[in-house]
Amino acid sequence: MHNNPRTGAPWRVLIIGSGFAGLGLAMQLRRAGEDDFLILEKAADVGGTWRDNHYPGAACDVPSHLYSFSFEPKHDWSRKFAPQAEIHAYIRQCVDNHRLRPHIRLNAEVQGAEFDAERGLWRVELVGGEHLEAQALVSACGQLNRPAYPALPGLENFRGEAFHSARWRHDLDLSGKRVAVIGTGASAIQFVPQIQPKVAQLSLFQRSAAYVLAKPDRAYRAWEIALMRRVPLLQRADRLLKYLHHEVRALAFISMPWVMRLMRGSFTRHLARQMPDAAKRARLQPDYPMGCKRILISNDYLPALAQANVDIVDSAISEVREHSLVTADGREHPCDVLIYGTGFTASDFLAPMRIRGLGGLELNQAWKEGAEAYKGISVSGFPNLFLLYGPNTNLGHSSILYMLESQYRYVLGCLRALREQQLRYLDLRMDVQRRYNQRLQHATRRTIWAQGCNSWYQNASGKHTNNWPGYTFTYRHLTRTPELADYDCVR
Repeated sequence: MHNNPRTGAPWRVLIIGSGFAGLGLAMQLRRAGEDDFLILEKAADVGGTWRDNHYPGAACDVPSHLYSFSFEPKHDWSRKFAPQAEIHAYIRQCVDNHRLRPHIRLNAEVQGAEFDAERGLWRVELVGGEHLEAQALVSACGQLNRPAYPALPGLENFRGEAFHSARWRHDLDLSGKRVAVIGTGASAIQFVPQIQPKVAQLSLFQRSAAYVLAKPDRAYRAWEIALMRRVPLLQRADRLLKYLHHEVRALAFISMPWVMRLMRGSFTRHLARQMPDAAKRARLQPDYPMGCKRILISNDYLPALAQANVDIVDSAISEVREHSLVTADGREHPCDVLIYGTGFTASDFLAPMRIRGLGGLELNQAWKEGAEAYKGISVSGFPNLFLLYGPNTNLGHSSILYMLESQYRYVLGCLRALREQQLRYLDLRMDVQRRYNQRLQHATRRTIWAQGCNSWYQNASGKHTNNWPGYTFTYRHLTRTPELADYDCVR
């Protein structure tokens, strides 16, 4: 049993994952004077989704000033929308600035965790058999960490190379190759324009067309960066303006779906401007209401699709052969390299770890109807377990970092209560969780995400497990401090 090497006692807090969520909480623990914590990271480096997604063209679709911690501002972002390498460097910088290296164990993958109610401790098992103990366990695994692969009939026959965009093969030269890209989501719209000029032929397999809007991106000018460095208040003001601008967009998702019809006009104009080919344009018309799936922003995706070496295929793949893909309409598409732009298993939170709470209840079992948590953070029957970026905390309109910062305050409040009240554990009451989630699912029904499309925002049975159906300031108000009456407080 490996406990805190300094004290020999169990850790106060164990955090699983070193992406934005886990590191941000660690930074806040340090600021609150708490040193008794450890971050477990399964990979060989920190950075989460920004470590994994290094495909060509990877960048954020939230403005950089909004996509950074309010308590760790960066004044010298190179562009309005930061590229992946710069975001990953920012994350590493956060680690150095807050001296978090000694608190991080890399190559430490969690296999499972079990709650010992007698002692009020989580026993965490790593792959390889080592055990650690902690009073509180925080899952900071995110929603976008396990690539989803499509089940294609006959895939084992394929003789070419195949990889997922989150596992990009930089060693493969795509020049002159016939490349098939499956999926037209947020990753594909970034890497397709990067590889299109190199490849001989690009076949893009889309299940449903995406709404693509112009990306208001540009490089920051040297004087702008110098000014923001000198007058930090400007960066804060810019951040606030961008926050408000994005929050207004939430109106369209949440309260007034009819506003989306106005936004649809800007999509139609963008498409008409950038896609002169009428046949291709027809294929790029979505068949569901705007906003029902993630809205994408790009200035170079449509011009890339307009090129002669790109074929947009909207017929389903019926079979994979040695050197080609065959679609339901009987056409055969020759292919040397297959790239999956198929996203992540976003609604399987915490899988494949086995988490056992009170009475041996397993989390995947408790969630068999679909993941749910109270305020996205606590789950009944799993005391002292806190989720960051948990169920129903994803956004369609703003920066997830704002949501994370709301969650930190709540989790720190729970940790404070454990210590000050000398509690063994805090267990969320089931009726509180049930009431909260009934209200939440009810609120989701009137949002744009429920307007008749399948997306990664919901699970297979149609339960909305990912998105927050409200404004981010409402969520912040809701999580400002934990109400101990919501929990069974066991001394």
